[in-house]
Amino acid sequence: MNSRAFTLSLVIALVAVFMVNSYIEGREAEYKSKYGDMRQVVVAKEDILAMDTIDDRKLAIIAVPGSYVMPGAFNKIEDLYATIAATPIKAGEQITGPRVLYPGEETGLSRQISEGKRAFAIQLGEDAAVGKLIKPGDRVDVLSLIDYGAGRIEKMKIKTVLQDVYVLATGKRVTKEIPLVGLKVDKEVKRLNLNTYNNFNTVTVELSPSEVQKLLFLQRAGGGVYLSLRNNTDKTIERIGGTNLFDVLGEDAAEAKAFFAERKAQLERRR
Repeated sequence: MNSRAFTLSLVIALVAVFMVNSYIEGREAEYKSKYGDMRQVVVAKEDILAMDTIDDRKLAIIAVPGSYVMPGAFNKIEDLYATIAATPIKAGEQITGPRVLYPGEETGLSRQISEGKRAFAIQLGEDAAVGKLIKPGDRVDVLSLIDYGAGRIEKMKIKTVLQDVYVLATGKRVTKEIPLVGLKVDKEVKRLNLNTYNNFNTVTVELSPSEVQKLLFLQRAGGGVYLSLRNNTDKTIERIGGTNLFDVLGEDAAEAKAFFAERKAQLERRR
């Protein structure tokens, strides 16, 4: 009798489970038909103000029914790294394309320039910008060829004009656009690929107004401007004299000086 009762109870339980599962599956199919499959979207974890830089600390991923996904909604946090909020975004809101800007021409550099400083763009070739391995956030020294002898090589001098200059941008890529090596984004460490950022012909640096004038003079005077990359933590300002032909020749400078002296004497005799 107990065995029969147990068997009957088991059958009833199995029938009940089957009916419940059938009901749930039916409701789920009806729900999916009405609202769509569940999809992942990126939402704001906290309130984000207009023109704030967005990073993974301010974002979260949640699942919502397909019909509730906003047009243009992002589904990966890494796609939003270092973007800028175009409008205020409330906590819990989905992040969509029209709500963000990418650093560059649209957002400008003015927010990143220190008070009392100016942004100045230097037109450079590959040989003048450390093989285009300079990136925003680096610090450089500025050198130029000073020609005060109308093309005479013995009257030319290389001079370090400015030291420890902050790089605001390379081309149209600005400081906050470049991911830093080792920065954790969405629980994954992202590494900087320098080759991605070497397509530029200008380097924009942060200078004082008087330094801007010096650099503009050098560019217009035709001596050329060159950058040397320095360690970001090295703030040493060294006393560096200019380098001329005789400094380069070293122990052979006497021979060169004699040559130029003889040439000068010949020119004077012809007069």
